[in-house]
Amino acid sequence: MANERTLSIIKPDAVRRGFTGEIIARFLKEGLRISAMRMMHLSRHQAEGFYAVHRDKSFFPALVEFMTSGPCVVMVLEGENAISRNREIMGATDPARAAANTLRRLYAENIERNAVHGSDAPDTARTEVGYFFSTLELH
Repeated sequence: MANERTLSIIKPDAVRRGFTGEIIARFLKEGLRISAMRMMHLSRHQAEGFYAVHRDKSFFPALVEFMTSGPCVVMVLEGENAISRNREIMGATDPARAAANTLRRLYAENIERNAVHGSDAPDTARTEVGYFFSTLELH
């Protein structure tokens, strides 16, 4: 089993609705460690840069609008198989299809306002962690 780092974002909908503490507690309960964390309100430029891979997709403008609509919490989770474990904890992108007791089933409003983000692969995780945190900030 590999020790990994992954990026997690508690999105503006979950922050606005007061679920930040429950979501963080769940990651810790599941054995993941937080090696860096900050609350921030993404600028349009930051959101467009982070989601640049989706720039040509029809949902891109709405995604940027949503991600800049309020503060979010960005954090680096660390642990054995952190990427796949985080994705299991989050559940399917569409909360209606997410397994019971996953974060998206519990806290998401809908597929567009789905409470959390998590890196999907090691290369993506490295890029996403580096987008928000310098190596000096990681513990």
